[in-house]
Amino acid sequence: MTVRELNSWTEIREELHRRINDRVWQPGETIPGEAELAEEFGCARTTVSRALRALADAGLVTRRRKAGTRVAVNPPHKATFTIPIIREEVEARGSVYSHSLLKRARQPLPPHLHAAFAVGEGTDLLYTETVYFADGRPFMFEERYTNIDAVPDFATVAFDLITPNEWLVQNAPYTAGDLTFYAMNAGERLAGLFEVPEETPLFVMERSTVNQTAPITHVRMSYAPGYRLRTSF
Repeated sequence: MTVRELNSWTEIREELHRRINDRVWQPGETIPGEAELAEEFGCARTTVSRALRALADAGLVTRRRKAGTRVAVNPPHKATFTIPIIREEVEARGSVYSHSLLKRARQPLPPHLHAAFAVGEGTDLLYTETVYFADGRPFMFEERYTNIDAVPDFATVAFDLITPNEWLVQNAPYTAGDLTFYAMNAGERLAGLFEVPEETPLFVMERSTVNQTAPITHVRMSYAPGYRLRTSF
């Protein structure tokens, strides 16, 4: 991939992050301006600005009006979590990826999720169910509530070519989140989906994300037996 093909803010953020890590720009050095970077990447200046804002929020750069953007001299050293795109995860395993949207409906948050996803009463929520496949076999079942008040464009996406997971990663930056892992025995529905006996243990992940003003989404992901989570920090 050439830099000219980097035209989403997440791709540009990762490329700028790489340059900082590789000391292409030294600590304290002023990096090229938004207009220059936009020309290099062949994208809108607002896209570069969004990427730089994400780096500033992470403490990797400092931004000052009229003074430009500088690489932080003492960036914070902390563990970070990047939400994976399931399609990329499946393809990285060497499998053929596909997905199927089973359900989309406006519906209220069930009571048992009120503590995990603190949206106000009457919040416009879109509920989606998606199955992700690897080589034609179910890889993961996703149940998701998304706050349309926080991401209005989400309600207009068909999800035939892109999944809720991938769309939100690309279009709904978050500032904080909560992540829970646990094991759950498969009930009748998941046992049928994964073609395993009922009560088979499954790996489950629940995640909620928020931005500076509102909750964005809550998702529960149930994985086929044998799934292993691998991450780095």
